[in-house]
Amino acid sequence: MATYLITGANRGIGYEYCRQLKARGETMIAVCRTASEELQQLGIQVEAGIDITSEASVAELCDRLGDMSIDVLINNAGIIKRVTLDNLDFDSIREQFEVNALGALRVTHALLPRLKAGSKIVLMTSRMGSIADNTSGSSYGYRMSKVALSMAGKSLAHDLEPRGIPVAILHPGLVQTRMTNFTAGGITAEQSVKGLLDRIDQLTLENTGTFWHANGEVLPW
Repeated sequence: MATYLITGANRGIGYEYCRQLKARGETMIAVCRTASEELQQLGIQVEAGIDITSEASVAELCDRLGDMSIDVLINNAGIIKRVTLDNLDFDSIREQFEVNALGALRVTHALLPRLKAGSKIVLMTSRMGSIADNTSGSSYGYRMSKVALSMAGKSLAHDLEPRGIPVAILHPGLVQTRMTNFTAGGITAEQSVKGLLDRIDQLTLENTGTFWHANGEVLPW
């Protein structure tokens, strides 16, 4: 049995991570700003009221955890706001950087003392953060913040390899969640997380820093 900490756990992919991991018999720490009813009904440890854009809030999370160690840290919390060239909202772009990129790095840095050789770090990025795969433009804040998150993941992979901690940079696929307005062309959160957990289970120091699709495809940068 391993201990997983998942941010953004109140709904969507984060909630589904918690649901499937509980079914596997793992120990979970579900971190979120506001706990949903469905998350509370799982009967797992929920740490609500945590804002990953706030150093003080992340420090509070560390205090709440006491001396708990973490085997797998899943940085899942994220936001998407549509920013086009005709509506270039710089405040929105900054907010997406704070949550999607800096928030994940802030949480990872704060929790590093709780990770050990053999622990794993997961960054939930997006194919929309692939420069090579950008064929449609727009979505400036989301695309740019996810590029930054992926770069942070690659640097973490190099910096943490000597400590025996591998890093996965994962794209969940196009998933039917509230974030995507339950797009008709997407896969279910259950299907996505099944693939994501396969990637996490197969993560080693030999493949650390890889940018994967949930289905196992290695994605272009």
